[in-house]
Amino acid sequence: MILITSSSTSPVRARISSKVVRSSHASRITWETCVGVRGDQSINPFNGELVKSFDEHTDQQLETATATAATCFNSWRKLSFAERAVIVSKAAAIMRERAEKFARPMTLEMGKLFAESLGEVQLSADILDYYAPHAERFLAPEKLKPSSGEAVVESSPLGVLFGVQP
Repeated sequence: MILITSSSTSPVRARISSKVVRSSHASRITWETCVGVRGDQSINPFNGELVKSFDEHTDQQLETATATAATCFNSWRKLSFAERAVIVSKAAAIMRERAEKFARPMTLEMGKLFAESLGEVQLSADILDYYAPHAERFLAPEKLKPSSGEAVVESSPLGVLFGVQP
């Protein structure tokens, strides 16, 4: 299963039959196996009840989702670190405001205690708040001191990534 997070509020899922995913908007991705993955259903591990079913998406829907993500990426990469920090900080604030909404699926789908799920949402918001003002410094070019010549380590955005979910 492939999970692509796009600008919509719900994840896009697609069943992939081969070991290689190709898209005109994403890098070639390989993995060893997805045998046994049940990504089309969310099951509560506590009681075995079905939480939600997800329809499979067509190749065209997958291509549309990656194109949307690529458009978002191309806009994001043009923003300054200060502009990005505002957005990331806002995301942290939204996570805190809607903590119960974000925690509930974790409890249902992963069997976590609700208090643990709330703590995970808080931790995630804290991480966003930490990186928002520090990203520019963390991602600044780093000059190395090789024995001969010059070397610099630079961080550059690469593009759309797929997240393979178990």
